[in-house]
Amino acid sequence: MTPLRQRLLEDLQMRNLSPNTQKAYVHAVAQLALYHHKSPDLISPEEVRAYLLHLVNDRRIAPGTYNQVLGALRFFYRVTLGQACVMERIVCQKEARKLPVVLSRQEVQQFFAAARRFKSRVLLRTIYAAGLRVSEVVGLKVSDIDSQRMALHVRQGKRKKDRYVMLSAVLLSELRHYWQVYRPTDWLFPGKQPHKQLDRQTVYDICCTVARRARLRKHVSPHTLRHTFATHLYEAGTDLRTIQVLLGHRSLRTTALYTFVSLDKVAATTSPLDLLPPPGEGKQP
Repeated sequence: MTPLRQRLLEDLQMRNLSPNTQKAYVHAVAQLALYHHKSPDLISPEEVRAYLLHLVNDRRIAPGTYNQVLGALRFFYRVTLGQACVMERIVCQKEARKLPVVLSRQEVQQFFAAARRFKSRVLLRTIYAAGLRVSEVVGLKVSDIDSQRMALHVRQGKRKKDRYVMLSAVLLSELRHYWQVYRPTDWLFPGKQPHKQLDRQTVYDICCTVARRARLRKHVSPHTLRHTFATHLYEAGTDLRTIQVLLGHRSLRTTALYTFVSLDKVAATTSPLDLLPPPGEGKQP
């Protein structure tokens, strides 16, 4: 490892950024150096700009990915090198606001029915029942199940924040059966080695396999189950502030997105056309 990369890693650790963010930032800086075939501390502002244009025009990366790369390079030049001027006039891309994919209740049942392995089914049902992120479900420990208070303790979620979410009575029964079968001692859903977490990519692969087996036309990822959890809660009458707390959102504006994907609310709204008198009614003979 070069001294420069080591310095960047130390700066990221001092900021207490997540391991995934650290990995993404180091990778972004390494790709910049690889593109120009020189050490990143020797790259000029114009060369940084040329690399970002290459990402946009040639590789056509998504705005969200572009902004992540930009954030990594800003951190590197401002914090690690102390050269904030390099990134001074480079702007973020505007990201398109897309509505998340949400499953109907029937599709959720169809999806779970396609999970053949008991462990996989309980894992996926835990994500849906509590609205968890992938990193949060693989980070669950057996001790995080509080059956007395009917709550799950989510430790160090996004932005390293702890929170509690409700523990479904149905899920609790399934988790007890799961424990009797697999006897996990530390991690609730361990990987191939019992002392290690289940790999995040494995959860994505399981979800993809089950969705394909269920023959759902929608693209289903673990985060789809989280979106579906929030939307179904909203349709059931749960207020947005409670949903915000359960999801661990920092802003209520983020949670308000689910008001746009609730088809139950949309379909139940009367169109102004239906309030008009029928054609011809009220005309003089």
